[in-house]
Amino acid sequence: MTSDALFLPLAIAVPFLTGFVLLLKGRSLSPWLSRALAWAGFATPAVAAFCAWWVFAVRLSDTPIIDHALHGPYVHTPEFLFTSDYDAGLGFLGITLKLGLNGLSLPMFVLAGVVGLAAGIYAMYTQTDRKEAYWGLLLFIVSGAVGVFCSINLFYFYFFHEFALIPTFILIGWWGGPGSRTAALEMTIYLTLGAMLSLLGLLALYFHSGAHSFDLVSMRAWTLPAGGDSGAENRIFALLMFGFGILVSLWPFHSWAPSGYSAAPTPAAMLHAGVLKKFGLYGLLQIAVPLLPGGMSSWGHTLAWLALGNVVIIGVATMAQRDLKMMLGYSSVMHMGYIFLGIACVSALGAGGAIILMFAHGLSIAALFLLSDAVYQRTRTYDFGAMGGLCQKAPVLAGFFVAATLAGAGLPGFANFWGEFTIFVALWKYAPLMTALAALGLIISAIYGLRAVSRVFFGEPSPAFRPLFDGVVKDIQPRERWPAVLLLGALMVVGFWPSTFSRGINEALPLVYQNTPPAGSVVALAPTNLVPATPVAQPASLR
Repeated sequence: MTSDALFLPLAIAVPFLTGFVLLLKGRSLSPWLSRALAWAGFATPAVAAFCAWWVFAVRLSDTPIIDHALHGPYVHTPEFLFTSDYDAGLGFLGITLKLGLNGLSLPMFVLAGVVGLAAGIYAMYTQTDRKEAYWGLLLFIVSGAVGVFCSINLFYFYFFHEFALIPTFILIGWWGGPGSRTAALEMTIYLTLGAMLSLLGLLALYFHSGAHSFDLVSMRAWTLPAGGDSGAENRIFALLMFGFGILVSLWPFHSWAPSGYSAAPTPAAMLHAGVLKKFGLYGLLQIAVPLLPGGMSSWGHTLAWLALGNVVIIGVATMAQRDLKMMLGYSSVMHMGYIFLGIACVSALGAGGAIILMFAHGLSIAALFLLSDAVYQRTRTYDFGAMGGLCQKAPVLAGFFVAATLAGAGLPGFANFWGEFTIFVALWKYAPLMTALAALGLIISAIYGLRAVSRVFFGEPSPAFRPLFDGVVKDIQPRERWPAVLLLGALMVVGFWPSTFSRGINEALPLVYQNTPPAGSVVALAPTNLVPATPVAQPASLR
């Protein structure tokens, strides 16, 4: 195991261990030591993510390998980098803690590190009761989220997600706002159902593959060449599609998300909406679609139409909201529809756009939840009708909020633009009518986003807000400013330099999607249906 293979184990272990110490002994530690432990736990995954990001880019440039398996010469790097494998005593079941990153998982790993650090900074400098336990539970979420995206073994892929969900429920129920207990219960019911369906699908996939292992690479080697029972593939894919879909708030299984995020403490909302919610989407892209190509072919159109429900129906519901945090919760559900549409296209372009939009949406929605709480701290309400004129007292906060809103709407210069652009191009090739319907979402996003900016920051203060407005209303503070800079800065780096991720995505897609036909295709499974013999140009055109 090379030294850079320690990036991933440390990114999982350090937040877990520091969180455990804070939960167990936090109240007996001095305040500076508790905060130092929390800093170490939140910063380590972010540092590991940036190091992996850099090393991955260098290796893509410097260490190509010639692979003749895919229609002749094809230059790519090894499928997974930074790999390590630890025997947990369950090797006879094909369960080992195998970690690694490929071009699809690297953006998600970076997302977990960046959002985890931003949420941690905000949490550490926000007044709350039982702060050591609060920080410890957030660190458990970060540890689990990081583990999800660097697990090559599907058992641990599922395990880390469930490990991260438990503290999420506790944080919402204990530290949440009004209606938090009800929201936590609704989330628990929905997400438990989704998790059970996903678990059944993963177990069925384990037995169907014939690999006798939960290792993703081994399952791919057994599943793809063998083909198999199309009926079994359809049933397994349905379990995974609906299980993962519920976890991602696929319409109409979405009602838990807006109320849950509205009631959640801000750092928990940032981590779940920004990172954990991508679990199901990532599972479809990395596992379900490539391992069950027949199932995707059968269910692709259904997935696309349900995704349009997210974009159009939930989009209209988002416009109807009069509560800032509820609006952000609905908008998060709405934008999941674009990512599902990218997956449903079953093309290299659509999958690449989905990965980039997952990364971008995670950063932008985390920034918006952070900034909405900053607005609340100054207005003491999320009601649009009780705000107004805040830009006069907090112009920097207004600038950050406008930037995050425009990023979410797909403004060029932010990573969201490249994700949405590539998805729309892929969708046009897949179904022009769906493209026209999905384009309504762009108008809807602009309407509710700009309306929120107008109601919160411009005009005259409402009568309810006037007493606070005439008092001491400060502009954005360092504990709010630096997490926002981190999130928006990462969005702009990828917005101006998309090849930082698209190169790795291009290298991974031919290996992952080599036997997957377009959804609805009746052509026999063959690599030529999706991946050309030359390196995939999408989304490399973003370079």
